[in-house]
Amino acid sequence: MKKILASTMIIMMMGTAIACSSKTETTTTTSESQSPATTTATTYPMTTDKTLTYWGELNGNLTGVKTTHADVPFFQEWQKKTGVPLKFLAPPTGQAKEALNVMLASGDLPDMIEYNFLSDFPGGPEKAIKDGYILKLNDLIDKYAPNLKKYLKEHPDVDKMVKTDNGSYYAFPFIRGDEYLQVFQGPMIRKDWLDELGLPVPETIDDWTTTLKAFKEKKGAAAPLSFISKPRFFNESYNGAFLGAFGVNRGFYLDNGKIKFGPSESGFKEYLKTFHQWFQDGLLDKNIATVDTKALDGSFATGATGASIGNAGGGIGKWQPLIQAKDPKAQLVAAPYPVLKKGDTPKFGQKDNPYSSGGIVAVTAKSKNPELAVKLLDYGYSEAGHMFFNFGTEGVSYSMVDGYPKYTDLLMKNPDKLAPAQAMSMYIRGSYNGPFIQDKRYAEQFFVLPTQRDAINVWKKTDTAKYSLPPLTPTPEESSEYAKIMGDMNTLVDEMTLKIILGNEPVDGFEKYVDKMKSLNLSRAIEIQQAALDRYNKR
Repeated sequence: MKKILASTMIIMMMGTAIACSSKTETTTTTSESQSPATTTATTYPMTTDKTLTYWGELNGNLTGVKTTHADVPFFQEWQKKTGVPLKFLAPPTGQAKEALNVMLASGDLPDMIEYNFLSDFPGGPEKAIKDGYILKLNDLIDKYAPNLKKYLKEHPDVDKMVKTDNGSYYAFPFIRGDEYLQVFQGPMIRKDWLDELGLPVPETIDDWTTTLKAFKEKKGAAAPLSFISKPRFFNESYNGAFLGAFGVNRGFYLDNGKIKFGPSESGFKEYLKTFHQWFQDGLLDKNIATVDTKALDGSFATGATGASIGNAGGGIGKWQPLIQAKDPKAQLVAAPYPVLKKGDTPKFGQKDNPYSSGGIVAVTAKSKNPELAVKLLDYGYSEAGHMFFNFGTEGVSYSMVDGYPKYTDLLMKNPDKLAPAQAMSMYIRGSYNGPFIQDKRYAEQFFVLPTQRDAINVWKKTDTAKYSLPPLTPTPEESSEYAKIMGDMNTLVDEMTLKIILGNEPVDGFEKYVDKMKSLNLSRAIEIQQAALDRYNKR
């Protein structure tokens, strides 16, 4: 899943198990709008004597398991399925942006780059095209990618998301193929503690205050509520968990057709006031400013923490066995996104758009074989490619059971003791992202615990779709200006949040920070967002 899923992580496939099938795989037939004269269907595996270069970060689930793409069975098999030999290049873990900048400056570019050009490239995808780093893919997709072209024609809402305001296709997208896959994160809590204390699953902020006090006083929890603050302070809360109860989120959102910036609204002050009080009362982890994945894992394992924010897979799926190791009756369940008034529908929550800009792959302007690269990438949107990316190789990572692709024990009960998230990252890409359409049947199996499957249904009950912005593409000029404004703005908001919650500044200092936001040209940032939204709506 995104940006986003599990966190920590060997099995080499047996050569006979991954041997290339003798069958050929053909792309889907072209749609009616595609002219046979301009669209070329590809038969896989292709025959070529050319080798393409592919740059991208290795999935974090494989840290400590594999060191290069070339050693990962999925990437070995991808080359066999498509017939295209690949040379992989990877930045150091967590340093993709820095490594990309160095590579772009050198002018020595690979054929393909897997990178979030929508939100992580200064100036956005149009700037990357204009500067000669990546190709505008419209003609190439039209001629050599019938599978992706067919899907976008049949899904105009997604088509609108994956191109710029100018109509430029800039990368092969990662698409969540079902609404069920768009929600995967939210608050979670120790249900066994609640039962022992005679408390319900909390719904309101007042409920949470009562519950966290009971966890501290009656269960001895040193950090009743804790969550990750890396890479930025309160990292996991910005989708709206707790913060959303006060009618705001951490970024820009739509409210009655008007774009607003959460940290400058009065609701953000009320949020800071509540969290400052929780911190003072010992209901919030005293180390909340520095909590990383390892620290939070430890807090759950020792019983210091009874509630957090996390993913169904990398949260409940990881922490449930940790708490059960200490107490066999321990149970972690989802809690709804908090509200102020019982019965209200949460305004905000985590919900991705069908198009998620992580895992997207662009073809560089320096590629000597862009047509071959496009044919390779189009495989992920074919029927055969869909099965491979989501489920891997039949007989190895999945078996068909009554028409359903069921993951084998190699993934779910790995003989080398790899967690399912780690084993999946070895053999499929369905568990994170990439140039393909994610299948709901992946999640149905990845969420092996009933509490994980229940969590999705709990967390999806929000109104966040009414307030969320679509994936916008400011012009290169706007994007550069916006990046400068928001770089300073985000530093200021993080400073304000940290200082007020930890008590280094009074809550009444909020207005002073809002004035600073205005002086940093917040109104211009909102104008840029509004202009981009207006253009998006006209696509």
